[in-house]
Amino acid sequence: MKLLLTSGGVTNRSIRAALVEMLGKPVEESRALIIPTAQWGHPMCGPSSVHGLVAALPSWQTFTGLGWASLGVLELTALPTVGAERWAPWVREADVLLVDGGDATYLCHWMRESGLADLLPSLTDTVWVGVSAGSMVLTPRIGDYFVEWPSAPDDRTLGLVDFSIFPHLDLFPTNTMAHAERWAADLGGPAYAIDEQTAIAVVDGVTEVVSEGTWTRFDG
Repeated sequence: MKLLLTSGGVTNRSIRAALVEMLGKPVEESRALIIPTAQWGHPMCGPSSVHGLVAALPSWQTFTGLGWASLGVLELTALPTVGAERWAPWVREADVLLVDGGDATYLCHWMRESGLADLLPSLTDTVWVGVSAGSMVLTPRIGDYFVEWPSAPDDRTLGLVDFSIFPHLDLFPTNTMAHAERWAADLGGPAYAIDEQTAIAVVDGVTEVVSEGTWTRFDG
């Protein structure tokens, strides 16, 4: 897969240019599937926020509201009951998976339970655009600081990349650089703190920071 791991979506020209390069065609010609599942695992999310995401309301103009050729919803909690023979073709036909935020451990659980995690290695041309937890779920660990799902066994996630992500830098009072430094010190591995104007692009194993904002790397 081609990965565009963001904090707040496609928020500026640089990130959009990286997205278009990954897609190999304009956004307006690209078919997207939205994955809202992480929202159900976070206490700050719920029906209203999922509605806004799926309806591409103005608050989501940097994500679902980018002008996609088509938007479909892939709810991971439903997939085990319908079978991969039905849903896997939907995923393979999509150009991009838009994976929203919430709780990354909850999302990780349902990616495994649904079978989507097993399918990812075969999606060589698909673009994964993550927002917050939708980006963090691909990392090895998110840190206890970001675990909100009470049933999470620990802070480990899928580990498809070799670094962790601290999102929403300076957006909230609890997401300052000082918080990020303490978070990174407990991880024992490489990590990035990124703001809403920053993305981490991973293509063919090469990692590149795309930013018009603020970010830092911790080497662990």
